[in-house]
Amino acid sequence: MFGTYLFGLREGLAAAAVVCVLLAYLVRTGRRDALRSVWTGVATAAGLSLALGALLEFGAYELTPEARKLLGGACAVGAAGVLTWLVAGGRAGAGAVASAAFLAVGREGLETALFVWATVRAAADEAGSAEPLTWVLVGLATAAAVVGWPLFRCALRCGPLLPVVAAGVLAGGVRGFQEAVAPGGVFGSGAVAFDVSAVVRPDSWYGAVLQGVFAFVPDPTVLQAGVWLLYLVPALALLPAPVGFGRSVGVEDQKATDEKAGSGSGGEARGDGDGDRGAGADRERVRDGARRAGGRPGGDEG
Repeated sequence: MFGTYLFGLREGLAAAAVVCVLLAYLVRTGRRDALRSVWTGVATAAGLSLALGALLEFGAYELTPEARKLLGGACAVGAAGVLTWLVAGGRAGAGAVASAAFLAVGREGLETALFVWATVRAAADEAGSAEPLTWVLVGLATAAAVVGWPLFRCALRCGPLLPVVAAGVLAGGVRGFQEAVAPGGVFGSGAVAFDVSAVVRPDSWYGAVLQGVFAFVPDPTVLQAGVWLLYLVPALALLPAPVGFGRSVGVEDQKATDEKAGSGSGGEARGDGDGDRGAGADRERVRDGARRAGGRPGGDEG
């Protein structure tokens, strides 16, 4: 059952990686008001995946493996598009971050939901067992609780994690398109750039973590590796943009404005005090002149 556990862990991490960097981006840029939108996208995608999975498992409809790959690839490219906008310094609204969270969870949610309903159906049989379902749920829980929180803390402190995750999501989507429509050829899924399966075993826990968080596979295709590299290098160069994983420029400008206003108010207050003292001295001089004029004999009759 270790393979079933790794399946749940890998699928959960693939969604958690995007959700964690979205949450970290919102926290670091002072957009805590949009955090609810992320969780709305997560809940909507999870519910829709479970409903669609039940329809496909118990209904008369069927989704071919090619269609699953195309659907997963489209979701991955869409999520990578929103993450790219954030990398480039764009200010994403609540709807955009909710869409990114929805696509990130939906990308892996359908496969997970189909597996869950298949195990439920098998467990309902007389000779069935609920053990596979238990292990996949334990894997999902591990991804959310044990790995998800440290990943969020790392994304909160490490700005470059955003483009790295985005590059993996985009490259994974390209791999899905290749497996669906182009299995052969130089740019097909059969053209492998390198193979390190002997070092990073796909059936190991660290292989599952690397694939879940960074979409790393030990045998990437030429096109997949090329897309990852051509995306990551410019993305890392764009990371120090004004609205990125640093302090917001608007916040710094507002602080400077407040400090200037505070110093200006203090200067005006000091200026008002000096003016009051000057006006008092002028009044004293006028009264002294009036007394001297009144004290001269015949001063009013000249």
